[in-house]
Amino acid sequence: MAIDDLLDEHEQSEKVRSWLRANGAGLIGGVVLGLALIGGWQWWQGQQQQARIQTAEHYQAALDMIQARQFKPAQARLASLSNPAFSTMAALELAKAQLDAGQRDAAIATLRAAKPAEPALAAVVSQRLARLLIDSGKAADALKLLPADTVDPEALQVRGDAEFALGHVDRARASYALALTHLDVAAPQRRLIELKLSEVGGAPAQPEAKT
Repeated sequence: MAIDDLLDEHEQSEKVRSWLRANGAGLIGGVVLGLALIGGWQWWQGQQQQARIQTAEHYQAALDMIQARQFKPAQARLASLSNPAFSTMAALELAKAQLDAGQRDAAIATLRAAKPAEPALAAVVSQRLARLLIDSGKAADALKLLPADTVDPEALQVRGDAEFALGHVDRARASYALALTHLDVAAPQRRLIELKLSEVGGAPAQPEAKT
C-alpha cells in the first residue's frame, strides 16, 4: 500500500473521529429519542389493545346478565362501557329483554338513557323508543323523536302509527304512503305498511307492470 494511500486513510479516520466528537452527543441523543418514541408507541398500542379487550369483556358480561334477566347488574355493567357503540347495542338488548319480561316502563327508561353516537344506531333507538311510547299512550312524545322530513321507511311507518294513535288519519295516511314510495316492492315490511295504509283509507299504488 502506498504512503499516500495510508495518509488518505489516516486523514479520513481523523475526520470521522472529529465528526463524532462534534456530533456524537447529538447522534446518541437522537438514537435514544428514537428508541423512546418506538417504546412509547408500542406502550400506547398495548394500552389501546388492552382497553378494547376490557370493553369487549364488559359488553359480553352485560349480555350474559341480560340473558339471565339480571337487569340491575346489567345496567351497572352497561354504565361501565366506554365505547358508545357497545353501550348502545347493550341498551337495545336490555330494553328488549325488559319488554319481554313485561317491564315496558323500564325499557322506555333504558332507551331514554342511551346516548348513541352513530347516526344509524341513534335512529334505531329513536324508532324503538317511539314505538314503546305509542304503546304506552304517549304518541305525541313519540312524534318528537322522529324527524318530520325523514324519508326513512321505518321512521315514516312509526310516524304514521303515532299520527293514527292521535286521530290524525290524513297525516297517518300520508306517512304510510310516503314510506311505500321509499320501499322496494320486495321489502318484507311492505305488506304490513300497505295494510296500515288501507286501514286509514288509503290505497297502495300498484307497481308498474314490466313490459
